[in-house]
Amino acid sequence: MYDMGTRRQALALVAQGRSLNSASKELGVSRAAIRSWQIRVEPLGGRGTECPRCRDVPAKPENEAAYAYLLGLYLGDGCINRHRRGVYFLRIACADAWPGLIDACAEAMRIVRPTNKVCRVQRQGCQYVTCSSKHWPCLFPQHGPGRKHERTIALEPWQQEMVDAHPWEFVRGLIHSDGCRVTNWTTRVVGGERKRYEYPRYFFTNTSTDIIRLYTATLDQLGIEWKPLHQSRAAVTISVARKASVALMDAHVGPKY
Repeated sequence: MYDMGTRRQALALVAQGRSLNSASKELGVSRAAIRSWQIRVEPLGGRGTECPRCRDVPAKPENEAAYAYLLGLYLGDGCINRHRRGVYFLRIACADAWPGLIDACAEAMRIVRPTNKVCRVQRQGCQYVTCSSKHWPCLFPQHGPGRKHERTIALEPWQQEMVDAHPWEFVRGLIHSDGCRVTNWTTRVVGGERKRYEYPRYFFTNTSTDIIRLYTATLDQLGIEWKPLHQSRAAVTISVARKASVALMDAHVGPKY
């Protein structure tokens, strides 16, 4: 029998891309044991100890910053699907163009559910970062039937406390999912000569008015100036273009990578 710490180390090594042979030799654990831990959807340890929301006295996830970031990713480009035997899959779509974002997403999932395996499923132009657990609906009560913009999206009080404590992580997750940092340009005539000027700005686009409200409310909390763009489509785009606000976004969010 191996303790839970050894199991977590082994699964973490495999999630990083290490082979079963490599992880087995480093930890002195048989390959068969590691393979059996991979197959397990919910590891040993008990429902109450594995999910902070399922305890007699519900608690918040231990790493609040990682959770706030993952919450932003989920609200932007994530979904939760029910599988057999009451197991749920959290899937977040990440474009192949941003490998650093894919790594950050996978790491956040590992931190929030350290005893569950995180997988990357390749699709055309993107990867689905995926993790299975019986407890995703506990951790993300926004889960429900239908698309997010077709149902109410509101944070539970314990989630709002985490967003208030780690607003930049939440904003970063939203930008990394449904946002971007771009460089715009314009020309002006100065001293009879036309010159080109470039300036960065941030965009966040979502069809859910509730998610837009959560984003802009957090920007207000952070003192970020924003404005909506006028568009004919259903989705709403929020722009951050003021120099001081962009500088703050650059310091705490930055471009995708």
